Amino acid sequence: MAKGEPPRPPKEPGGGILMGRPFGVPVYVAPSWFLVAALITWVFGGQLDRVLPELGAARYLVSLFFAVAFYASVLVHELAHTVAAIRFKLPVRRIQLQFFGGVSEIEKEAETPGREFVLAFVGPLLSLVLAGLFYLAMKPVQPGTVPGVLLAGLMVSNLIVAAFNLLPGLPLDGGRMLRAVVWKITGKPMSGTVAAAWVGRALAVAVLVGLPLLNSSGGLGGGTEDTGGMDTVTDALLAAILAAIIWTGAGNSLRMARLREHLPELRARTLTRRAVPVETDTPLSEALRRANAAGARALVVVDADGHPLSLVRESAIVGVPEHRRPWVPVSGLAQDLTDDMRVSAELSGEELLDALRAAPATEYLVVENTGEIYGVLSAADVERAFVKAMARPS
Repeated sequence: MAKGEPPRPPKEPGGGILMGRPFGVPVYVAPSWFLVAALITWVFGGQLDRVLPELGAARYLVSLFFAVAFYASVLVHELAHTVAAIRFKLPVRRIQLQFFGGVSEIEKEAETPGREFVLAFVGPLLSLVLAGLFYLAMKPVQPGTVPGVLLAGLMVSNLIVAAFNLLPGLPLDGGRMLRAVVWKITGKPMSGTVAAAWVGRALAVAVLVGLPLLNSSGGLGGGTEDTGGMDTVTDALLAAILAAIIWTGAGNSLRMARLREHLPELRARTLTRRAVPVETDTPLSEALRRANAAGARALVVVDADGHPLSLVRESAIVGVPEHRRPWVPVSGLAQDLTDDMRVSAELSGEELLDALRAAPATEYLVVENTGEIYGVLSAADVERAFVKAMARPS
């Protein structure tokens, strides 16, 4: 964060390749997706070689089709979250398909635990619906054929996606559902987040330890006699990656909840500096004298009728030596006002940060609902208040 800029909530890495804008929401494919698609193609191709050995090298084309179809199912899962968010008037920044799945970046929190539960549940529900549709599509198809194997694979993979996402720990959908339930019981969204995040961390440990043990014991369908050294290493690596994703996601969920909890403490009215109006040709030394006499810490340049024209930048004042201030007019140190640089004294929290991010500047004119000048808001003051609020325990 640059000095003097409004604080920004944490964001995900770059979007990747833009694939389209369903419902007006951009869908990106992260570079990591291509690595996973290649891995799925290789693994599924090996399975096809045992089921349909007559395919030969063509099995990898079939496997690539499966990888793309699987991530299309993941996209449908994420679009379910997006449509629900739009229905609840929650802005969705983007959908990103990435390593081990996808994410819908919903920029605001649901207003009620009921909406939070619905928002989380629709994704696994759509995955279950897709699994059912693929199952029905298998009925008229002969088993042991390419269409039959593909449909069976997509049915099973969507069942796995639904079951995995229903696990009751953040950042999974089941964790958000658990959060909604605890929020409903306690009346405190932060309590729900803490509970679901710690369950998520427990799940991460369970995946790290349990997945390799379960697979080596044959609990996932393989026999212990088929487990080789390379398979053991692969299982451990997969478990470590999944555990890291869940653990990190749970921590990020806690951090974002803490941020949202403290955002209401940022109020334009309480952070605004008192300002004195000065005309364009007023010497800086005289303007500062008037400000000191009035106990003000900001200067607003006005016209002859008292209408604000510009704001004197604090950094520009510091850069003028004291012996030159009687000969420097304030107009030479001011930034012209734009409509976006006028903010209401009633703004607070995310609304205040959104207003400041819409027009990056070092100072803003704060006005009452009547249009009367209330003072000047410094982005540096907002940044300091933000850091101070985040440092306090929840």
